[in-house]
Amino acid sequence: MVINLLTSHSSVRRYKDEPISRETVVELIKAGQHAASSHFVQACSVIYVTDTEKRGQLAELSNNRRQFYTAGATLVFCMDYNRLSHAARLHGREIDYTVAENVLVGAIDVGLFAQNVVIAAESKGYGICYIGGVRNKIEEISNILELPKGVVPLFGMSIGVPNEANGVKPRLPVEAVLHENTYNEEQYKEVLPAYDKIMQEYYASRDSNQRDAKWTEEMADFLETPNRPHIKAFLEKQGFLFN
Repeated sequence: MVINLLTSHSSVRRYKDEPISRETVVELIKAGQHAASSHFVQACSVIYVTDTEKRGQLAELSNNRRQFYTAGATLVFCMDYNRLSHAARLHGREIDYTVAENVLVGAIDVGLFAQNVVIAAESKGYGICYIGGVRNKIEEISNILELPKGVVPLFGMSIGVPNEANGVKPRLPVEAVLHENTYNEEQYKEVLPAYDKIMQEYYASRDSNQRDAKWTEEMADFLETPNRPHIKAFLEKQGFLFN
């Protein structure tokens, strides 16, 4: 069942030395194209990185050597308003993507597209891992991929035949994310400490990378200070000015 496939997802970071054919990659991308798209702008482009040198550069810049070097296929998903600019010029017009709404529309389009690719890949027995490290050196990677104005790399993705079986991380209980009619924050007083205990037990029971960690504390550590502040300047350079 599709639901079983969705609820069995876990990130895969170790792959067998088995390539994925271009035909399969095209099939997965076509599946991605059938995701929902706000106003049908289809603001996503994917860079399929097959060049060995470029792949190595991405591996180093994103600090994901094992992923990029061993995966059967590596992709970079981009928010793309360049193509939309070309579409408007066919009618002698210029588009305005300098507003925050367009950043949201583009980012959501890319996320939906990519998740369709994930589901398609996992349905064929492949494993995947999203690589947010692409944004660590977002300008350098954009230069390597020769991305024009209006195109922003949001994340990479490795796809391959899994060489490990990872357990599925326990998600927040559904009552923490499903609110009926109004937003209920009072529940967090009980739900979050209970979830911390679940995650501590999960991390302690893993075969590798065991640790004593609370989800709430990890989130506080992660979000306490701004991450990747350089991205704002790069977005502005690419034409997204947040007017």
